[in-house]
Formats: sequence, structure tokens, C-alpha cells
Amino acid sequence: MSFDPQLQALYDRRAQQDVRPLYAMTLAEARAADLAAIRAGAGTPEPVARVIDTSMDGPAGPLPLRIYRPGAEGPLPVLVYFFGGGWTLGSLDTGDAICRSLTNSAGCLTVAVGYRLAPEHKFPAAPDDCFAAVRWAAEHAGQYGGDAARLAVGGDSAGGNLAAAVTLMARDAGGPDLRAQLLVYPNTDRLADTPSRRENTDPLLFNDKSVRWYWDNYLATPEDGTHPLASPLRAADHSALPPALVITAEHDPLRDEGESYARRLRDSGVPVEVTRYPGTAHGFFAMAGTLDAGRAALAQAAAHLRTALAPAPAGG
Repeated sequence: MSFDPQLQALYDRRAQQDVRPLYAMTLAEARAADLAAIRAGAGTPEPVARVIDTSMDGPAGPLPLRIYRPGAEGPLPVLVYFFGGGWTLGSLDTGDAICRSLTNSAGCLTVAVGYRLAPEHKFPAAPDDCFAAVRWAAEHAGQYGGDAARLAVGGDSAGGNLAAAVTLMARDAGGPDLRAQLLVYPNTDRLADTPSRRENTDPLLFNDKSVRWYWDNYLATPEDGTHPLASPLRAADHSALPPALVITAEHDPLRDEGESYARRLRDSGVPVEVTRYPGTAHGFFAMAGTLDAGRAALAQAAAHLRTALAPAPAGG
């Protein structure tokens, strides 16, 4: 494989350390290792003007939320962000650096959602929680200086899957109105049989076995994988969804299904920008402290949000 030189250096270190795949660990080990790796790759978290840890009443009990506020004056556009981790790993802490960066660079109020994880809580717990959080943000963002009329959703990996699912839920429920979606190397199809799934099998990287392990944790039955809220690519209708930025990585088993989703949105009349970052692997978006490509992707995501969530022109 032709890796970005910075990724190659990380890969070589992993090989020397004989790093075990997350799917070869216990669940507790994998969650701890995932957090440690993300913190190492993210570097020093950016300061933001204010961080508020709070909670909301979710579909099955309290859900933790972390609200990030930039130094800019309000009312601010609002991003509801869902962390990655295959619906199994991840937490508000694993998404912290990304949320801080987007808050500052996009000038938005960011609401990070601590949705329920598998295998303790199977599908559809996660999308139900995430949609409830978007409704919460639409109702309560004003209390924190946010403008609920300029609302977006975003996420990386499983978080991108959940963001896509939430756009379908919001459209079909008649709201909240979403102005943008940010989908970073999203899972979009449980049944995907693509070249990128078949090519990416290296145990030192996120690979096809990783994808299958996460899906097995997430779904109560294989049939659930055909549900459009689990596999958004399988939705019957992708029209009237918010404009999207889809970011993919060259050496990622999810590359092709992410790009297929972008094409499906475009074919359905949804404005879409899609960028494949060459030489990168799954997870690079969370590694801005280590990879130039991660910093570039975060900057691109922030620019997309700034444009999509800009105030309407006066008199418009």
C-alpha cells in the first residue's frame, strides 16, 4: 500500500510494538485502548471558551451531553456531533478533540451526544438516542447561545452512520429542520461487498474483520442490518435530505460504501461534496495532532459547516 509518510511512520511503530487489534481484546480492554490511541493521535486538545457537561432525558433514561461554546458572540449555529467507535467503543472523551476543533474553526455551538453503546444496547438504541438529542438541541440550544434555525449533524465512522440515520428520521418526522450533514468515513451498508472491504484486511489497521466485529456487536439479528436506520444506503428514498460533506480515506474498508452513499444523495438531488484523502486510513480524522491530513480534513469540515450554517442574507 502507498501510505502517507506520516501514516507510514505510525504503521511502522504499530508493527514494532505488535499492537493487537481491538477485536482481539476484551470489551473493557478495547474501550480503554481505543481512548488511549485517540488521545495520542489527537494531540493537545484545543481550548474553547466554555465546556458544559449536562444531560437530557433520553428514550431509555438520562443521556450525557457535552456542549462546547466558542468565543464568538451568539446566536451561534449548532452542530450535534456523534462520536465513532463502531457503536461499541467511543465516548464523549474520544470525540472531544474533534468537537473542540470544529467548535473553534466553524464558530458553532457543538453538542456531543453520549448515546448508548452495543453490545449492551443493540440497534436501534443508538439512532433513537441520537435523534432524541437532535430534538433536544432544537428545543434547548437557545439557552446556550445557539440558533436552532441553523442546525447540523455530523459524525465519524459509526457516528457518520448515525448522522445519516438521523437525517432520515428528521425528514420523515417533519423536523427538526437540518441545514447540513457531515459524514466522515461512514458505515452505510451492513451487506456491503465492495473492493475496499475485500482489499483492506491488514490487522494493524481498521480492516474488514473490524467492520464485521462491530456490526455483530450492534445488531440483535442479521435482518436488522437491512433496516435503513442501520444501513442508510438501503433507504428507499434519499431526497430532501440536507446538503452533505462526505469524507473518505483511501485505505479504509468503508471507503466504497461512503462514496456510494454520496452518489446516492447526489442522484436524489441532494447537494454533496465528497473528498477521498489519499494515503490515509480509517481514523485519520481523529489524528489531527499527528497527521497533516487529519488537520486538513477538519479544516474542510469546518469550512463546509461555516458555509452551510451561515445566516441568511438580510432581507433574504
